[in-house]
Amino acid sequence: MIGETRFDLIDRLIAEQQYLSAVERFAQKHEQTNLPLQAKYYRDLIPLTKPGKGQQYSFEVDLDRCTGCKACVSACHSLNGLEENETWRDVGLIVGELDGQAYQQNVTTACHHCLEPGCLEGCPVMAYQKESETGIVRHLDDQCIGCQYCTMKCPYDVPKYSERLGIVRKCDLCHDRLVAGEAPACVQACPHEAIRIRIIDQEEISQQATANGRMLPGAFDSSYTKPATRFVSKKTIPPDAEAANAHALTLQPAHWPLLVMLVLTQAAVGIYTALTAMELLNIELVSRIKLPVIAFGFTLLNLGLAAAVLHLGRPLGAWRFFLGLRTSWMSREILAFGLCAGLSFLATVVAWLVSASPGGLPLMVAASLSGLVAIFTSAMIYVDTRRQFWNPQRVFGKFYGTMLLLGTAGTATFGAWLGANSLAGTMGLTALVIQAALFLWEMSGYHRDLRNRNRPNYQSAMTVVRLLPWFAPVRIGLFLLAALLLLANCFDYLGQSAAWATVAFVALLASQFIERFVFFTAVIPLRMPGGI
Repeated sequence: MIGETRFDLIDRLIAEQQYLSAVERFAQKHEQTNLPLQAKYYRDLIPLTKPGKGQQYSFEVDLDRCTGCKACVSACHSLNGLEENETWRDVGLIVGELDGQAYQQNVTTACHHCLEPGCLEGCPVMAYQKESETGIVRHLDDQCIGCQYCTMKCPYDVPKYSERLGIVRKCDLCHDRLVAGEAPACVQACPHEAIRIRIIDQEEISQQATANGRMLPGAFDSSYTKPATRFVSKKTIPPDAEAANAHALTLQPAHWPLLVMLVLTQAAVGIYTALTAMELLNIELVSRIKLPVIAFGFTLLNLGLAAAVLHLGRPLGAWRFFLGLRTSWMSREILAFGLCAGLSFLATVVAWLVSASPGGLPLMVAASLSGLVAIFTSAMIYVDTRRQFWNPQRVFGKFYGTMLLLGTAGTATFGAWLGANSLAGTMGLTALVIQAALFLWEMSGYHRDLRNRNRPNYQSAMTVVRLLPWFAPVRIGLFLLAALLLLANCFDYLGQSAAWATVAFVALLASQFIERFVFFTAVIPLRMPGGI
């Protein structure tokens, strides 16, 4: 009896081994087929041949088929292993009115694999490449230093920054799947076949970008980067259609390291420029304040540059900045400030070693000129993004205005501390005039923007009023405090003028930090239509 039981158990175990588990059956089924099992559903949605010369892959979106289900978003997120709040494909909404009827259109968007990608041109380390064979714009993760400039340069909000990885990532059109003859995740997942991959002539992309203006209401002018994506629909899009989130007010990232870097480096260059101008004009008592002022400027400059490093996700790779000198303003900024830092160091050493005032004048002139060029490159970084709030007039006015304001106020403060009272009074009065001009220019600009809804910066002005209600009273308070102290010191109305001059300089410095905070947070980013 015991023997029979033993053999029954063995027979049962042998019989069980003849049956495969669910995982094994799944694997066996896929191994026995040459094509993926879902190929019959998406085979017609991808090209069967590779792009030829002068051609590239592109997305084609049938707006009439898109229901906004976001299956494409979910599939892209899952297949690429993205982080919880990271998406490479988004679904937006366009609304309007046509013939008295409400108009609503869902829009799915991802990277447009542009003919002239803004992300590629702006990257300081060439972490992007546009493949010559496929036209796909790919991001090279191992090259990226996490500066995030591509997120500003792209007018469609495509690159996404990963805090955990310290790099930017984006859609690569599921390049590895296309090579294997499979459809990208979004194409395969769409239940209505609203997304397909097609081959397009690059000459056609260029012509469409020039002729059509923009792909969709709410999108940026296509002539900038020449996007390859094509949106098709049998319906007429109303002329007044706009993105559902066109009037949404949101604060953008403050970019604190960049904020600190901009103010401190501009203050340092302003101090060098003010001191150089006084030496060239042979102003009396300048030798008394020269060494402390140069050292202070050198300290501010290096603090600002050190702060900028904190903005990088992978700072150890920043040495490769020279790769982007041909196209990237950020590469040029790094070079210009590196030159300025070197010259300012030499000027500081010479001022310390040489007692005669004119000893380091050529170096001071060189440091000042290189600093002025560096501020120009800083301004162009933001102007080149094409964002309306960062137009040339506003950016150059603010950056060089900060330089002049803090430069004159800083030298006035040292003049007061070191007994050069006449020099301190002159520079303090100059700072007062510059401060008043800057303040009136900035506030009048906000006032003009708020009065007219059709002005380009109306939405930015509304963002300041609605989401930053403390800005105006604090800015006015700091303006009045600094103005009264500077005015009092100019006419010697207060005792201990050095202490009050220091308070005035700190108030001016704080006002510029606040202004830079608004500069970053109130800008309206360029993007594709979003949801409500």
